[in-house]
Amino acid sequence: MGLTLTEKILSAHLVEGEMIKGSEIGIKIDQTLTQDATGTMAYLEFEAMGVPRVKTERSVAYIDHNTLQSGFENADDHRFIGSVCKKHGIYFSRPGNGICHQVHLERFGIPGKTLIGSDSHTPTGGGIGMIAIGAGGMDVAVAMGGGTYYITCPKVVKVNLTGKLQPWVAAKDVILEVLKRLSVKGGVGKVIEYCGEGVKTLSVPERATITNMGAELGATTSIFPSDETTHEFLKAQGREQDYTPLCADADAVYDEIVEIDLSSLEPLAACPHSPDNVKSIKELEGQKIDQVCIGSCTNSSLLDMLKVAHILKGKTVHPDVSLSIAPGSKQVLNMLANNGALAVMIDAGARILESACGPCIGMGQSPNSKGISLRTFNRNFEGRSGTKDGQIYLVSPETAAVSALTGVFTDPRSLGDAADITLPDTFTINDNMIVPPVAAEDMDSVEVLRGPNIKPFPVSEPLAETIDAKCSLKVGDNITTDHIMPAGAKILPLRSNIPKISEYCFAVCDEKFHDRALEMGKSIIIGGSNYGQGSSREHAALAPLYLGVKAVIVKSFARIHMANLINAGIVPMTFADETDYDRIDQLDELKIENVGKQISEGNIVKVTNATKGFDFDVKVDLSERQKEMLYAGGLLNYTKQNS
Repeated sequence: MGLTLTEKILSAHLVEGEMIKGSEIGIKIDQTLTQDATGTMAYLEFEAMGVPRVKTERSVAYIDHNTLQSGFENADDHRFIGSVCKKHGIYFSRPGNGICHQVHLERFGIPGKTLIGSDSHTPTGGGIGMIAIGAGGMDVAVAMGGGTYYITCPKVVKVNLTGKLQPWVAAKDVILEVLKRLSVKGGVGKVIEYCGEGVKTLSVPERATITNMGAELGATTSIFPSDETTHEFLKAQGREQDYTPLCADADAVYDEIVEIDLSSLEPLAACPHSPDNVKSIKELEGQKIDQVCIGSCTNSSLLDMLKVAHILKGKTVHPDVSLSIAPGSKQVLNMLANNGALAVMIDAGARILESACGPCIGMGQSPNSKGISLRTFNRNFEGRSGTKDGQIYLVSPETAAVSALTGVFTDPRSLGDAADITLPDTFTINDNMIVPPVAAEDMDSVEVLRGPNIKPFPVSEPLAETIDAKCSLKVGDNITTDHIMPAGAKILPLRSNIPKISEYCFAVCDEKFHDRALEMGKSIIIGGSNYGQGSSREHAALAPLYLGVKAVIVKSFARIHMANLINAGIVPMTFADETDYDRIDQLDELKIENVGKQISEGNIVKVTNATKGFDFDVKVDLSERQKEMLYAGGLLNYTKQNS
C-alpha cells in the first residue's frame, strides 16, 4: 500500500510514536518562523529555556504585524527581537521586508522540510511542498531549542483537482469552495492534500493561497506536491538547489476524497462573519460597497498584484470606494515599481500601504460604520477589522479590483477575455533587509535590549488536587481567538505585557470579564463547539492564565488553542454529553476533586455543579506527555523538569 505525501514527510521526520491515525506523534522540525505579534513572547520563552543557540536548520523572525508605531511599545519589541536574533542564531527580517509567509515562500521554504510558525497561516508553506504547521509560541521556542514537536497523527484528505480555472476565476475561489463544502470545523485532525491533473494548472503563488486558507478549515496543514512548477518557481528565486520532486504514491490510500472540477467553479465570497459562509458573487452582484483592501498573506503575491494592476489600468476607483493595496514583500513591491504596475495602481487612486499585514489584523484601514468591505484576506470575524459593525467579505483580488471600480459587487467574468499574466523567469533578489545572526564565537558580546513594556512570563503552578471555582464566563459556538484576545492597533502593542493585555481579554464578548475574573481569583470558562478557532496567538491562553482560569469546558476545541491551553497549564475539557452545556450558567460553582488522579486513570472526569446540585462527565482526552505537562503546570515547567 502506497503512502500519501503527508505520510512520507511525517515518517521521514518521525522522532516519537507510530504513524497511527489519532495517536500522538513527535516530529523533528527543520525550520521555524515567528512574527512580531507572537515573537516577543516566543523569544522570552526561548530565553527561559537557557539554550544558547537555535538548533534548527533555519529560524527566521519577521516584523510584519505590529508595524504601526504610535508609541514606543512596538519599536521596543522590534529592537528586542532583533537583538535576540543576533545572539541566538536567528535570521531577522526587518520591518518593510514583507509578510512572513510571503517572504518565507520566496526565500526560505524548501520542499519536503518541516516548518512550524507562531502564526496560524504558516501552512502557506504547503504551497511549495512543505509540512508547515501553525503553532503556539511556546511550541516554536521548544523547537528552536531542538525539542520535538508533537501533533496528533492526522487523517489525510485528498482533494482531487481536475480541469482548469476559467478566466477570472481564482485560487481564492478554490479554497472558498472547499470551505463551503467542509466548513470551518471540517479540517480538524486532518491534513488536506491536493492532487490530480488540475494541480499542474496552478502556479506556486496560487497553491500557497489555497494552503494558506486551509487554516480556516481547522486543518493541521495543507500541502501540494513539489513538481516542475515548484522547480520553476525556485529557479526563478535563485534557489534551484532547494528543489526536490515530491508526490504521493499512485496507490496511496486516503481517509476522505473530495472531488473539485476547477473548470466548474465561479467567483465566490465569504460573507460576514465566517470564512465558510460562502455565496457566489452572482448572488451578491449590484450591492453597494464602501471599501476594498487587497493584500495579506493570502493574496499579496506578484501574480495577484499584476492581475490587479491589469484591471485598474487606465481607470479610476469609484468615488464612493476607498481602495488600499499592500504588496506582500519588498521583492513584490520592488518588481511592481520597476515594471510600472505600481504607477498604474497609484494612477487609479489606490492607497499603497507598506508590505505588512496591516488591515488584515485590524492595524489600520478600518471601514466606516456598518461599512461593506471587500478584502482579499483570510478571516472576517466580527470586529476583527477594527469596526464592530463592519461587514467584511473575503474575495479574490480579481473580484476586489473590478468591484473597486464599479462601486458594487461585480463578477470579474464581466471583464471578458482573461489577462495573459505569467510569473517572470527571474525574480528581483535582494535580501539586504534580512539580517543574519552573529557568529557563534561573537554571541556573548551581543546585548539583548529590553524595553519597559516587556513584562515577565505569567507564573503557572502545578495542577491543584482540587479545582473549586465559579464559571466566570459562558460563551457559544465558534468563539475565535479574536474574541478571547483581540488584535488591532490599540491592543497588539501590548503582546509582551500580559498583565496589561489581559484587560482586553474577552472584551468582545463581555467587557466585565477581566474585572470579574480577577475578583474571583480562580475560575472556569464554559464554551460551545470549535472553541478557539482562528489565530495561533498563545495570548488567548496566557491572558486567561494570568486572570486565574484553571479549566475550560467546551463542546469541542480548535487544535492550536487546545495545545496552547495545555502549554499554559490550563486543563482543556470537553462535555461527554453536550446537552450538559445547557445546564450550566455563568457564576455556577463547579468542583472537580482529585483532578490529577482522575485524569491519570482515564479520559473521563467527574465535575460537580455545586450551585445546581448535579454531576456531569467531561472528557480530558490527552496523551501521557500532555498529562505530565498539566501536572507540571505547563510546557515551560515540564521542559525545565525534564531537561
